[in-house]
Amino acid sequence: MSLSTKPGNGSSRRNFIKEFGMAIVAGGLGGHLNGPVEGATPPVQPLILGAGTHRYEWVRAWGKLPAGMNFGSTHGAVQLDGRGRVYFNTDTENAIIVFDAEGNFVKSMGKEWKGGTHGMIIRREGREEFIYLTNLARNEFAKLTLDGEVVWVKGYPEKSGVYTKKEEFKPTGISFAPNGSFYVTDGYGKQHVHQYDAKGEYVRSWGGKGTDNGKFNTPHAILVDTRGKTPLVLVTDRANHRLQWFSLDGKHVKTLDGVEGDLLRLPATLSQRGTDIVIGDLAGRLTILDKNDRLVTHLGDNVDPKKRATNKLPSTDWLDGQFIAPHGVCWDRQGNLYVEEWMAIGRIVKLKRVK
Repeated sequence: MSLSTKPGNGSSRRNFIKEFGMAIVAGGLGGHLNGPVEGATPPVQPLILGAGTHRYEWVRAWGKLPAGMNFGSTHGAVQLDGRGRVYFNTDTENAIIVFDAEGNFVKSMGKEWKGGTHGMIIRREGREEFIYLTNLARNEFAKLTLDGEVVWVKGYPEKSGVYTKKEEFKPTGISFAPNGSFYVTDGYGKQHVHQYDAKGEYVRSWGGKGTDNGKFNTPHAILVDTRGKTPLVLVTDRANHRLQWFSLDGKHVKTLDGVEGDLLRLPATLSQRGTDIVIGDLAGRLTILDKNDRLVTHLGDNVDPKKRATNKLPSTDWLDGQFIAPHGVCWDRQGNLYVEEWMAIGRIVKLKRVK
């Protein structure tokens, strides 16, 4: 830089001061006025998953618990109420933990459901909303208010003739048809689906362990699929690596085999939004299907088979953008996704829809 210091030249002195000051600033920024600071941490870029109209930002560190509170094992479901609050299950005395959409802690409840709260759905009935949940340890399913107060509790379906004792009944999922009848999957027990009418009276059962259509190997989650003209009962037949659809009275309609093309590994959980279905695959990813049950995209696919479908992976081995064991999933009204993973120390994730 050439500076004029000739005496009596006020303009030159002003230019000197200006240029000298700029030189100091430039030196303090490592010589790059508009570039990054040398040695500084680069800004964190948004982590985007998916393709086409299904693109999502992985929201880092979403879900803030109060000081001293831990998730514990997250071996359950995730649901949203009409106010957009997000409900997660844990195996601790905080069987249901509630956050707002920004991930701020709202409340926890359900200590009487500790150790086994597994499947859950929130349903509006008139002016109220209710939580329906299944519990493995208690061999029961129940209806609660949004504050956790018990409305009713039901045990194993004795009329089904499937069970000799309550301990054989290990319910994992629950879902409702438009007419108010509902369905409970016994995914960890006798491998059946049980149907009840809108009054809660037992209607029928179907299934049993096997690989034929209509049989199951871990019917883990259930959803009444309303994408078509006629509602169908959709079941994740997890260990058979497939989905099965049934009429509302239990007749087999169709099967989607997930083995071909690595479409489904261990389908564990379901959520519907419009004509799309998202499947939480316990083997390390989410899968979205369109109205014709064709693949739209996979999200957060874990490339390491050793880091899939395990609840023992330490947090030091977790990677943003990669799932380990999705066990609960739910869309909100804006198209954002919330995921609960089967992790011994607890993991929840928000995927923000990118428009």
